[in-house]
Amino acid sequence: MAEQTFAVTGMTCEHCVHAVESELGALPGVTAVAVQLDAGGSSTVRVTGDAELSTDQVAAALDEAGDYRLT
Repeated sequence: MAEQTFAVTGMTCEHCVHAVESELGALPGVTAVAVQLDAGGSSTVRVTGDAELSTDQVAAALDEAGDYRLT
């Protein structure tokens, strides 16, 4: 199991959290996603899966979820 932590900006509410969890959770091999929301700041997103994700994969999933960006 691989666990990665990302800093993400742009999340402001539980709807944002759900959108990010849903998009990242749909990536192949991802088994769990946990978000610690810092509304208006840099939220912590922890992704667990079979293998590490590339930053490009994560950035694309965040873009699909909304206006969220890796920091």
